[in-house]
Amino acid sequence: MTYNAIAIRSHFPALTAGLAHFDGPGGTQTPRQVGAAIALTLTRPLTIRGTRSLPERNAEAAVQGFRQACADLLGADPRGIIYGRSATALTYDFSHHLSQHWGPGDEIVVTRLDHDANISPWVQAAERVGATVRWVDFDPATGELTAAMVAAVLTSKTRLVAVTAASNLIGTRPPITAIAALVHAVDALLWVDGVHNTPHASVDVQTLGADFYVCSAYKFLGPHCGVLAAAPELLETLHPDKLVASTDASPERFEFGTLPYETMVGVTAAIDFLAALVPAGADAAAAGAAAPSRREQLLASFAALEEHEAALRARLESGLAELPGVTIHSRAANRTPTLLITFANHSAADASLFLIERKVLAPAGSFYALEASRVLGLGDAGGLRIGLAAYTTAGEIERLLVGLEDFLQQP
Repeated sequence: MTYNAIAIRSHFPALTAGLAHFDGPGGTQTPRQVGAAIALTLTRPLTIRGTRSLPERNAEAAVQGFRQACADLLGADPRGIIYGRSATALTYDFSHHLSQHWGPGDEIVVTRLDHDANISPWVQAAERVGATVRWVDFDPATGELTAAMVAAVLTSKTRLVAVTAASNLIGTRPPITAIAALVHAVDALLWVDGVHNTPHASVDVQTLGADFYVCSAYKFLGPHCGVLAAAPELLETLHPDKLVASTDASPERFEFGTLPYETMVGVTAAIDFLAALVPAGADAAAAGAAAPSRREQLLASFAALEEHEAALRARLESGLAELPGVTIHSRAANRTPTLLITFANHSAADASLFLIERKVLAPAGSFYALEASRVLGLGDAGGLRIGLAAYTTAGEIERLLVGLEDFLQQP
């Protein structure tokens, strides 16, 4: 099925401002369907969850709809879907929950490829209980983080390994399934940061082997919040601190306070929008077959999206290769359509400001991936990050390349 980026863009009011958005890794723009769903939830009868009154049922439907939609997106069990204020907040929460079982002699593994939100919570939790932190490096020349690199630091004392499914700085996708097998072989848990991965590829947490998989809805066209997927049986083994009167049922016992029903409905609407990126049900309907499930539609949409983004990335890379003094630091064989570049004689920050004047948004920095930026030899300054999204077009790629060419002609 043909991917029609122009048709998709018609649903995004923000895109009428004339800006070319290459800032998707920091947060995508939002389709009007998401905003409408949020507004409707806030303005119709609503109260605390229940089954008796209409307001109670509306609240209950918002929560259950959110869990099922996220389960369809991630190939997970809806009973293991947890809402969080952000992926960072969820990671901090679970670093406290999990570290209750750690102590001196235990080892926690983090990587230098990760966003700091998947490093500091684990390092701080380990330090608090006297556990040892072990680090996994990556190859700065290729951007690769291999299963062998993880295997080198695993021992019988390993309790948890935290690793990204895709680097938010250079796009590298480590081999999570292979890493999961190694982690489970030493009877440890695997926490996967899927924040940058989820907007660009279909996800199946069971196939990946992730014990915990966290992502952020505002990176895939939704509102600002985090989502965690885990096996319900695993969650049952964890007992967080909570209010005496609050439920002990899972996953609710991990969600503190009254939930923001409007935000949860917004996430569901974003997932429904992703499922409709390509009309997956058209052929089935014409043949008289049953309509595909939302999960099947999502798989079809992401297959088309990956093909679209791969073509745009190829054109972008070829264009950047023709520009003098440009270094592309995104080199892994398997990676997202996110490029980090630097310039021989110009600063990335200046490039970003120059592009803003052209209404092209490509931010500069290390984007909280401090360890990765330092391994690349870029210090804390990082580089210019160019990220593609579901609404990026070939014309915008050309607009960016022209802008960079003009910038490099500046003294």
